Amino acid sequence: MLDRAWIAAHVPHHGAMCLLDRVDQWDTTHVRCSATSHRDTSNPLRAHGRLGAACGIEYAAQAMAVHGALCAEGDPSAATRPGMLASARSVTVAVDRLDDIAADLTIVATRQAADTRAIAYAFEVLDGDRVLLSGRATVMLGVA
Repeated sequence: MLDRAWIAAHVPHHGAMCLLDRVDQWDTTHVRCSATSHRDTSNPLRAHGRLGAACGIEYAAQAMAVHGALCAEGDPSAATRPGMLASARSVTVAVDRLDDIAADLTIVATRQAADTRAIAYAFEVLDGDRVLLSGRATVMLGVA
C-alpha cells in the first residue's frame, strides 16, 4: 500500500513535513495523492494560526516528489537524482486558506515535459471537484 509510511520512506520530506497521506492513483505521467494534514494544528507550514492557500504549492511539490520516486522504482540511477522545486508559474488560488477545508485534499500532478535536467508538471489541489489551487511547476534534477 502506498500510504504515508511508504511516502516518507521514498521522499526527502520526513516527520510532520511529510504532508501527504497516501497515493490514490498513478501512472508514468501523473499522480493523485490525498492529504489530511492541512487540518492539523501542528502543521509546520501554519503561520499565525492558519494555513495559507499558497502552502498548497508544497503539497503539489511533494506529490511531484512521490511521482518521481514511483517512476524511479526499478531504475537505481534515477533514484539517486535528487530534485528541487525551481519555479511555480501561472498559479491560481481560489481560496484564502486550506486549514478550514473540511474534506481531505486531493493533489494531482501531471508531467508535461521532461529531460535529463528538469521535469515540468501541471498541478491542482482540490476539495472534491473544487479546484483550490492550480498552476505549473518545474523541478530541476541533480540538485542537492
